[in-house]
Amino acid sequence: MMKCARVAFLFLSAWGFGQSQSDSKQAAEYYLTAYANHYGVPLDFARAVVEQESGWKICAMSSKGAAGIMQLMPETAIRLGVRNRCNLEQNISGGIRYLAWLRNKFHGELRLVAAAYYAGERVVEARGLAYANRDVVTYVASIRERVERQRRFWSARQNRVPRRAQ
Repeated sequence: MMKCARVAFLFLSAWGFGQSQSDSKQAAEYYLTAYANHYGVPLDFARAVVEQESGWKICAMSSKGAAGIMQLMPETAIRLGVRNRCNLEQNISGGIRYLAWLRNKFHGELRLVAAAYYAGERVVEARGLAYANRDVVTYVASIRERVERQRRFWSARQNRVPRRAQ
């Protein structure tokens, strides 16, 4: 019986059930870090996308049909082999692989990667940096600001001098 309960807990926790918000964010950070490092996506950029897209909500749903922590559209999820967009690991794995693919497609230009993540790669591919849709420009600026905030935060944290024990 205990084995069955543990399997059920692991199964449900992958979707965020039975976890506190801090546990869910900790699990999301774990997967985000692992997949970003594996696929060569800058971690601060990946965090900025998650923060912008879902606010770290595991199964966020948009009015346009995007779902999960990285807000994958149904077609994108299918293309990436993501069966359940509300499964934390599957969603992050798919989202990071998509960011890595976009990064390769746009030769590392993160402004274009962010724009394509938001508006779709075909639109951005056709227009490049000349794409001036106000929503997309606002989205890219927000991602850039979040990346800079992440960098300042982690830099300050690393430079902090530990207090001596008394």
